[in-house]
Amino acid sequence: MKFALYVILIYIVLATAAFLLQRRLLYFPDRTRPSETLVQANGLAFWPAPDEGYRGLISVGWEEYPNGTIIVFHGNAGRAVDRGYYARALEPLGYRVLLAEYPGYGGREGKPSEGAFVADAQETVELAYSEFGSPLFLWGESLGCGVAAAVAADPSISIAAVVLVTPWDSLPALAQTLYWYLPARWFVLDKFDNVKALRSYAGPVAVALAERDEVIPIRHGLKLYESMTGPKRLWTFENAGHNSWPVQPEASWWKEVTAFISGGG
Repeated sequence: MKFALYVILIYIVLATAAFLLQRRLLYFPDRTRPSETLVQANGLAFWPAPDEGYRGLISVGWEEYPNGTIIVFHGNAGRAVDRGYYARALEPLGYRVLLAEYPGYGGREGKPSEGAFVADAQETVELAYSEFGSPLFLWGESLGCGVAAAVAADPSISIAAVVLVTPWDSLPALAQTLYWYLPARWFVLDKFDNVKALRSYAGPVAVALAERDEVIPIRHGLKLYESMTGPKRLWTFENAGHNSWPVQPEASWWKEVTAFISGGG
């Protein structure tokens, strides 16, 4: 009897700790503001200004970008400057690339949360639209897919297409898979429900999944893809993990995805 009580007590303590510490388990920000030297080395510049009020990093290779602007929302770890591979791959294809930075990341003020991320992203997209016009594309990576989907769901913002790399269906569903021994689904504060958000978006959506994703099992991305009723296309990276999908600029899928979102097939 005492053993059973101890087990129950330990379980309650574990569940309580998971609930209280969940945002520390979800967000892994690099809070350091990147140096000007590092930003320039990646062919980027602070945007909209190089002071403490910056919202992201923008490609600076050409003055004209005939195919539009792609705003990238990165994953839960590090900071925007770590994703310079987007600019290296997409800028030569004629796209201005804006690597959005989150509150609490990369030296920006704020604390990470779904509400803070989405509200800030909406402001970033509105500012980008006022400065660059259309077409405007949203690109999410991992957790960033939740941010991109939430912004796309807002009908007041004109979004040409959305790209989601290694997305999930909803964070509660993923949490339950990863923490099957806890009632994790009911504990999650930040929902990032991509299925629900994309019901409100009728434009094209490209989805790229890693076959051997060890962080977000591929079935969660497939469930999201299957739920979509609008124009969509799926890419699956064979034998790739969550952080080992092909980022090389010469990889053919970059051209395939951008052709799809720009209406070329």
